[in-house]
Parts: sequence; C-alpha cells; structure tokens
Amino acid sequence: MNLFEIKNIENFFFIGIAGDGMSAIAQYLAGIGKNVSGSDRQFSHGNKTFRQKQLEKEGIKCFPQDTSGITGDIETVVISSAIEPSVPEYKLAIEKNIPVIMRSDLLAAISKTKKTIAVAGTSGKSTVTAMIYHIMNFAGKNPSLITGAGLTDISKTGKIGNAVAGKGDFLIIEADESDGSVIKYNPYIGIILNIDKDHKEIPELMQLFGVFADNSKNLTVNNDTERTKKLSQKKKNNFGFSSDSGFRINNFKQAGFNILFRINGIDFKLSLIGRHNAENVAAAVAACSVAGINIETSADALKSYRGIFRRHQIIEDKNGITLIDDYAHNPAKLAASVRACQFSGRKLTVWFQPHGFAPVKFLKNEYIKEISEALRDDDEIWMSEIYYAGGTVDRNISADDLVQGIRKNGKKAFFVKDRKFFPYKIKNELKYGDIILLTGARDPSLKDFAEYVKNIFFE
Repeated sequence: MNLFEIKNIENFFFIGIAGDGMSAIAQYLAGIGKNVSGSDRQFSHGNKTFRQKQLEKEGIKCFPQDTSGITGDIETVVISSAIEPSVPEYKLAIEKNIPVIMRSDLLAAISKTKKTIAVAGTSGKSTVTAMIYHIMNFAGKNPSLITGAGLTDISKTGKIGNAVAGKGDFLIIEADESDGSVIKYNPYIGIILNIDKDHKEIPELMQLFGVFADNSKNLTVNNDTERTKKLSQKKKNNFGFSSDSGFRINNFKQAGFNILFRINGIDFKLSLIGRHNAENVAAAVAACSVAGINIETSADALKSYRGIFRRHQIIEDKNGITLIDDYAHNPAKLAASVRACQFSGRKLTVWFQPHGFAPVKFLKNEYIKEISEALRDDDEIWMSEIYYAGGTVDRNISADDLVQGIRKNGKKAFFVKDRKFFPYKIKNELKYGDIILLTGARDPSLKDFAEYVKNIFFE
C-alpha cells in the first residue's frame, strides 16, 4: 500500500480491533476523517466491553467476530500477525476479493504522510514514544501519536489514550521488531533503545535494526550498549545518548517514587522509578533536539509527565504496603522492572503471568537467568500459568518450568497455577514496607486482576 492508496480509501475494517496496536491505528484513521469499523472476539451486540464503548465514542463501529461487519462498502481489511487465516472474517474478505493488508504496512504508509519519529528497540518503546509526544505537545508542535499503551493524561479523559490525530508536522510511532516490520519504516528520526533476545535471535535482530538504522534520516541510539553503538558508527546523522557521550546522563538518584538526574548540565525530575527511565528520557530528549526542541524545554515538559498505562503504575499505597502494576513481560524488561522496585531495603514480592507458549519456550533460559540475577535473597517471585490467547499452539511448556529453574539458582520462586489464589497465598505474610509488583502483558484482564488483588489486600 502506498500514500496514494491511503488518500483514496475511505472505508477500513480491522479484525481484532480491540488490540492495543490495532486500536491505535483505527482511532488515528477515524481522527483524520476515515470511516472505520472493526471486530473483536471480545465484542458482542449486547453486553459491550469498556474498550468497545471507547472505540464507539471515537465514531468507530464495532462488531462481534461473526462476519456481520463485512459490509459491501468495506474497501480494505486490516489484520495483524495474530490473526490466523481460519478467522471467519479473514476468509470472507478473501472470498469477496477485498484487499487484506497487514497492520504494519498500513502504519508504514501512514508514516509517509508526516515527519515521523519511529521508536525501536526491545524494551521501552511505549514509554519513549509517550515522552516524546508529551514534550512535543508541551512545546506546541501539536504532534500525532500512534502507540501501544495509553498515556495517563489522555486516558483520564475517557479515551484509550494511545492515538492522537494532531494538526502538526510530526507523527510519533512505535516500530516493532517482533514481526520484522521495523524494516518497513523510513523515519525522519529513528531511535534504537536496546537490542536483547526477544522473539528472534540476536543476529537476526541486528540485521533488522541495521536496516532500520540505514532507513532513518536521523538516528538516535543508546551508546552505552555495544549492539546499538555498532549500528550508529556508520551513520553520519547520529545523535547518541548514554552515560558518557552525546546526551549524557549523570548524577542519577532515586528518591522514593521519583528519579532525579542531569543531562548535559540540565536538571530533570520525574515521578517515575528506575535507572532505565533516565535512559528513556535521554532518548526522548535527543530525538526532540533533532526536532528543534532544546533540553531546557524538555526538562520543563517532563515535570508534568504522568506516565502510561501499566508501566509501574501504583495501584495502591496504603498502610505501609505498595501495590504496583507493570507491563514487563520479556526477560530484560522483567529484570529492569524488578530492579526499579528495589529502591530500598523493603521486601519485593513479584507476580508474573507469562504469555505465549512458543515465546516462553524460546526464552526459557533467559527468563531463568535474568530473574534469578535480579531477585535479592529476601525477594520472591510467584508465577501463574502461561496466558493462552487462542489459536493453534503447542502447549509443551509451563510457567512452573521457569519456577523450578529459578529455585535451582537459589532464589525464592513459587507456582500458583490459578492466579486468583495468589493474593491469598501471600496476604498473611505481608509486613509494613513490603512492595508487591504485578507483571504481565497481552492479557486484557490484567487491569481487572490488579483491582482484584487490591481489594483483597486493602479490604
């Protein structure tokens, strides 16, 4: 699909529209005046889900996944890599000769209509995308946004918070490497945060990110890691960030749920936790500088940054107990999330629900290694069974396999197959000052689970 085709298509239908990535593009298209509809297996004609109601408020027609939404005026059907050919609407679109395009191809085509800032890397994409949007919006650039996670400030208005159709020149997006689509973008500013094994082996990831780097007119990379630094060395327009070059981070410290540090002599203070978030800020600041925004303005803007949905989101802080919900799901992200919550001598209890039997099997050794190294002696981790999202899959691994591996490394790990029993397992062991960290991704009910845990702990 090219730019000319997007201009001439008015009626889009998304299969699996409730997903974070799909819903963002759908809202953006609705925001620029396109007719958008979609289906999801969560939807029904009667009892509408909260996500369904949010999309309908944006003028998007929602249908159950029963082919009732594939009407005669649909010009293009949009799918993601999660949609299998056996889905009835996919089959019907093929039978009716309706063009079917991948979500990533549509996003790549949209990105050609703006000065696009594409954020890539194994971890931190949603956070850096949100930070850049917040800075640019503060600076009056009126940017557009297509991302995976809802920004807290936007979500408070009742919206999903992961898409904005701005009037300005810039569009900020996430560039995903998991399905290889990162190579489809030719951004005005490309950002590579980090490269760790996740979905693919390192050599393949280096090749994909290498193409992305070549395709970027201006490149911003983390010069503290050898993998990303290697990709930047052949790029003339490279604006790096790290502890010792480019946009330099120094004087980092964490005070409770706040981080303080300096970048090139300018003070930053944010209501976040973890050293990794200082690196995220440096990436955002470097990218915004290329877009004409100085460091001082970025620092002022981020004073009011309130984060994104399920990224170290404090659910409750009461009676000396803190409950935190986080999206961490791959080994590197999970280890960073754990370490971010170890800002005092307080005991940390982690609950983790892995997702995807194939990804968990692929990353089994990395999970065991990273989690074992991140946990302190008094910390502990509880895991519930792997989240199954449907489709054809070989269930030949269990979360208990990870637990047993961590226990062999001398750390406290426990398996509670049904997550509803987790809060009851630890409730009587909680002491003043303890931190509970809930982690996991993809499962749309995780938000409800966090509320469930809160109600049991703080009833």
